[in-house]
Amino acid sequence: MPVIDADGCPIHVEVEGPDQAPVLMLSNSIGTTLHMWDAQVAPFTRHFRLVRFDRRGHGKSGTPKGPYTMERLGRDVLAIMDALGLRTANWCGLSMGGMEGMWLGANAGDRFERLILSNTSCYYPDKNFWNDRIKTIRNGGLGPLADRIMGLWFTKDFRGREPLTVARLKDELLATPVEGYIACGEAVRDMDHRDLLARISVPTLVMIGRHDGATTPEAGEFVRNGIPGAALAMLDAAHLSNIEEPAQFNQAVLGFLAPGST
Repeated sequence: MPVIDADGCPIHVEVEGPDQAPVLMLSNSIGTTLHMWDAQVAPFTRHFRLVRFDRRGHGKSGTPKGPYTMERLGRDVLAIMDALGLRTANWCGLSMGGMEGMWLGANAGDRFERLILSNTSCYYPDKNFWNDRIKTIRNGGLGPLADRIMGLWFTKDFRGREPLTVARLKDELLATPVEGYIACGEAVRDMDHRDLLARISVPTLVMIGRHDGATTPEAGEFVRNGIPGAALAMLDAAHLSNIEEPAQFNQAVLGFLAPGST
């Protein structure tokens, strides 16, 4: 699979699905890799040419010195599209991927057919949440926070029912380069997309996890209400809704992007 240069940072990309199908790009949460989307590959590649990638600071991509910004991460996406010869694509981003999607929709809307912004927020008014998390990680790595983060990513019921899945995602989190996580965390902390929302004219679906404690339903509603004409889907899940409720997630995505396919 290709490694794409984004202003000197190598970005690991995987492309799957029919060559002539419409393109769908997937962008994942902080602390995960493109394998966060494994449950979506089979159903989505029936309809789309799927592009997944590890954002800078994660997985097999490079980890340049931070801090990063949402603009920097958005421009990485445009570099991927340019390198693959993609004039336009559909976008589905979860959590940090949704934050990138807001920047892209407002600043490069002509490159996207439709946007899906899942389990995400446009602004963190309390910077201390991220400052404290970053300080803890700098001092002791991701280990001390891993169980707390699993509690945000998944409901208690899911953690009891699917311990192997939770363990896999915990391992993915712990394998994230500390500097990459911190640099991306700084981008999330400093993000303020509130004024961007009204500039998004791309047809948009906002997906909310009913039990999401990381990007709350209220945060998702704010995003949905700020984007003209945005649709809403509520899922019975916590933060990583594509993993906790893949059937609901896939149905909502395909229903929005490919009506009649579900």
